[in-house]
Amino acid sequence: MSGTDKTSKTTVKTRRDLLQAATAAGSAAALLAGFGINPALAAEMGRSEKPLKAAFSNAGLQATWCAQGKQAAEWWGKLLNVEVTWFDGQLDAVKQRAAIDNMASQKWDFVAIQAFGIGTLTQPVQKMIDAGLPVIDMDTLIAPLDQINVHSVLAPDNEFMGASVTQALANAMGGKGKIIMTQGALGHTGAQGRAKGFNSVIKQFPNIEVLDTQPADWDVSKAARLWETYLTKYPQIDAAFFHNDDMALAAYNIMKARNRTNILIGGVDAMPPAIQAVSDGRMFATVRNPSCRIHGGAIVAGVAAVTAGEKSGQGIPKHVITDGPVVTKANAAGMQWMEDHFLI
Repeated sequence: MSGTDKTSKTTVKTRRDLLQAATAAGSAAALLAGFGINPALAAEMGRSEKPLKAAFSNAGLQATWCAQGKQAAEWWGKLLNVEVTWFDGQLDAVKQRAAIDNMASQKWDFVAIQAFGIGTLTQPVQKMIDAGLPVIDMDTLIAPLDQINVHSVLAPDNEFMGASVTQALANAMGGKGKIIMTQGALGHTGAQGRAKGFNSVIKQFPNIEVLDTQPADWDVSKAARLWETYLTKYPQIDAAFFHNDDMALAAYNIMKARNRTNILIGGVDAMPPAIQAVSDGRMFATVRNPSCRIHGGAIVAGVAAVTAGEKSGQGIPKHVITDGPVVTKANAAGMQWMEDHFLI
């Protein structure tokens, strides 16, 4: 999280007050209704009389988006009486597979997973589904939906996110110039969608040349190394689109060191450091991939499945779109407030 110590303490106090109020009432229903959740559903699912046990995994807690998601899941878990156990993917498909194999050997009320790569976790996830567990798929596909019967997928429209930021960059470039896309992990369906969105916009601008599209696998060190090479190789780079903000800001540090800060930077996730970077002009734009909404929503979906009997494809759609907006200076402060309270 970002912000001054005073702001952080105020935010923590506000969260604590909300939690105590919900607990004192014996239910989180009133708080959920206040967030716009149907009051009947909020009352029906409420806080479980007995603590529920949930297992969560996302791509890797080195990524700020994943770390924020963990905070959001734990916050919503406290509200709804869910004990969350974390299995870190470590930004490595092999390591995440070992973690999910371990997860599948234990007993849970529900699980929620963001896969580092599509198809890498199918066998242990299928084992949990066969055991009757609701499995909530977060942000990226564990496997194609016709191959695995997850409870629901909570994810943004990644193609929209890639296209919207690329469009903003192309407009700022005046429809001409040279651009680089730095991709995430190629096996990640979110990265695939962002690349598709990027390409769908760029093909409309024949005077924009794409210099490179190599992946950095969400790794800030890899992104920095790529950009050391690019800034040596290419005397003109007008814009850069990154599949997440962490890579964008790592590359910005290299640009700054090389005195190449004229490059327009676009990112994805709208994490607090990127919101600040947009506000002060280091980044041109980012788009919110709502980590809090996705991870917190997985808690709500799991509790509703266990305590209220909400069925996949009936009470909850098989695919829930969780889009957030493009973040500019005009809406940056409000976006930060919503993230501070784990709302988006």
